[in-house]
Amino acid sequence: MNDTHIAAGAAERRNEIPPAVTRRAGLAGLIGSTIEWYDFYIYGLAAALVFGTEFFPEFSPAAGTLAAFATFAVGFIARPLGGIIFGHFGDRVGRKNALMLTLFLMGAATVVVGLLPNYHVIGIWAPILLVVLRFLQGFAVGGEWGGAVTMVVESSPRERRGFYGSLPQMGVPLGLVLSTTVFAAISPLPDEDLRAWGWRIPFLLSIVLIAVGLFIRSHITETPAFVEVKESGRAQKLPAAEALRHHWRAIALTVGLYISAGVPFYIVSVFVLSYGSSHLGLSRGVLLTGMLIAAVVEGVTVPYFGALSDRLGRRPVFLTAAAFTALLAFPFFWLLGTGQTGLTWLAMLLALAVAHAGMYGPTAALYAELFGANVRYTGTSIGYQLGGVVAGFVPLVTGALVNAAGGASWPIASLWAVAALIGLVCAVIVRETRGRDLYSDRDAEH
Repeated sequence: MNDTHIAAGAAERRNEIPPAVTRRAGLAGLIGSTIEWYDFYIYGLAAALVFGTEFFPEFSPAAGTLAAFATFAVGFIARPLGGIIFGHFGDRVGRKNALMLTLFLMGAATVVVGLLPNYHVIGIWAPILLVVLRFLQGFAVGGEWGGAVTMVVESSPRERRGFYGSLPQMGVPLGLVLSTTVFAAISPLPDEDLRAWGWRIPFLLSIVLIAVGLFIRSHITETPAFVEVKESGRAQKLPAAEALRHHWRAIALTVGLYISAGVPFYIVSVFVLSYGSSHLGLSRGVLLTGMLIAAVVEGVTVPYFGALSDRLGRRPVFLTAAAFTALLAFPFFWLLGTGQTGLTWLAMLLALAVAHAGMYGPTAALYAELFGANVRYTGTSIGYQLGGVVAGFVPLVTGALVNAAGGASWPIASLWAVAALIGLVCAVIVRETRGRDLYSDRDAEH
């Protein structure tokens, strides 16, 4: 294909993206991301409620829970590696194929966890295999987010990127809704039945969800920006090396932005389930119901904040939410400490549906617009997942801090506030990206 034809095709793609293409990409991003995060969260819930006794029975209850949280953290260690590998294929071969593979791998690992014998059956191999499967889960998720938001944002009209980019972000609260609903349904089971077979049901249900997700993703097309990069010969041989060498500032900022949203989020969605029941005397049902209510509302507020960033800009929306998150750190635990159901639910609602949603809603468009077209999948994935490594260790670290502090909440609240302030500083530094040219290979920091 000669340069004239390439230029003509590029001009045609830039003029208008058909609404049907945008809708298909948005739906695929939403549903695929929901399934991926459902798989990821059911592991976190099982780690908080079951895995300590089933896979680490030789430990004390507290140590067993910490060991289970350590396996949860293993998934986050794998995420940057997944971001690099899948980002490489996404930026060289295509977004679609990489996203199909991440979904299949995540689902397969999740189903096998549901079939895994416990420590009493196969001994030390049970926790070893659990760690391996958790690593595979994290590896797959590492390539999911960057690919999904890149696909959707690159397929969206310039003036609606914040809104459409927030659709994959909705997968986080919707995945949490699905996982929490399933666990709430099995939580009334006697403890013996829950530990014996009940916890396996959410993992095995993933088979159906994965089949639906793969079908939907098989019908999406490559984005105009990637097609242009491929046709013009601008695809990088080593996207990760290019991103780390020339886009390190953008990556560093995305890490900090993620930490401010991710650390409080995993404190609320994973650690509080264990802390609330063991230290505050809150029932498992109250905590799961509060999580469910907050996640349902966040499913609405995430796209709201994404759309708001189309009107006001990415930075103003993120800055306001990060400041609110920092101010909420200690009041969140004061509300939880009252032991009252309504105030517990209010705390979760403010943390997830307002604080987290306000930062997370505009993040997809902000990340995608920050990086150049030829390293966008890789750059967004590396930055997001490196931040995820920090956030993934939060349940483990906070568990150790709380035990050392005799059950006091101030170490967790302090960690929460510091994380929010890190994101606040990064949001002050980063340039506004709303409306920038997504076909350029230069990032927004240049």
